[in-house]
Amino acid sequence: MIDHAALAGYCGRGCTLLIMRAVQCARFGGPEVLNLVDVSEPVTVDGQLLVNVSAAGVNFADTSRIAGSYRPVPELPFTPGTEVVGRATDGRRVLAPIFDGGGFAERAVVEVADAVAVPEGVGDAEALALLVQGLTAWHVLRSCARMRVGETVVVNAAAGGVGSLAVQLAKHFGAGRVIATASTDARRNLALSLGADVAVSSDPDCYAEQVLEANDGTPVDVVLESIGGRVFSAGLEILGNFGRLVTFGNASREGCPPVDPSALADRNTAVMGFWLRPALTVPGAYAEPLAEMFALTAAGVLKPMVHAAYPLEDARRAFEDLVARRTTGKVTLRP
Repeated sequence: MIDHAALAGYCGRGCTLLIMRAVQCARFGGPEVLNLVDVSEPVTVDGQLLVNVSAAGVNFADTSRIAGSYRPVPELPFTPGTEVVGRATDGRRVLAPIFDGGGFAERAVVEVADAVAVPEGVGDAEALALLVQGLTAWHVLRSCARMRVGETVVVNAAAGGVGSLAVQLAKHFGAGRVIATASTDARRNLALSLGADVAVSSDPDCYAEQVLEANDGTPVDVVLESIGGRVFSAGLEILGNFGRLVTFGNASREGCPPVDPSALADRNTAVMGFWLRPALTVPGAYAEPLAEMFALTAAGVLKPMVHAAYPLEDARRAFEDLVARRTTGKVTLRP
């Protein structure tokens, strides 16, 4: 812990040092390595904003960061958290990613260029759900699959953060049929409640058969694939002529089998990978899709799923629940 008395004094340049609470990772491991500590408030430079954090998003990637298995590996000690929403010192309510971390704290520094205004009709957790998961769902449909009105879209892991938004966006964008796949009856029912036309099991042993049956025995146009392994292979099998499979995850940890280009040519099919971070460097690929999804959310058309928020001091429990899959919807920490 930092000495409060020392921090209450003045720094060598004559400025008052301020302290705040933050979650810190001093060694790599599981949720047990997270501790709430007092640290000095971050200092901004030109082109940055100091944000009073009202909520910070927790993602599966954060579990890899604290384990030391995410690249680049952060230097210890560090404060995790790569997405925040809150009030900037100029009064604006903003949402922003922090790729270098620092979000699990009472205050955080964000780049001015990354700070997007959040309308009051969108809640904190909803806004955070739209940042990584929402932009991923938007781009895999629009930028990668280039989904056309009337097409059949298969959404794997349809009850997850990306999948649940992809189901809704696909319907809004005019998909003729949205087929959701999920591992349990409860998750399939959730996907149906979000607008999927039909929901089937994601079990690779029956995946292709059930999806084709759900599409009246005909191949599909688009598969949004984040499971990997045998489900990836099964997704390729069900593509029709000029069908597209977009891969953006590997939840099964099985990896993705190699793809034979000549086999793709047999039906003019395509496989495309997606990673959000480089996509955000493309002009018009960040603030504009977010503004569109904010408007849809404020109007009640798009309904991001959110989990009950955890206080900052319960960061360990939030991580434990996330890893154990005891959460449904966006997980957030509140200072």
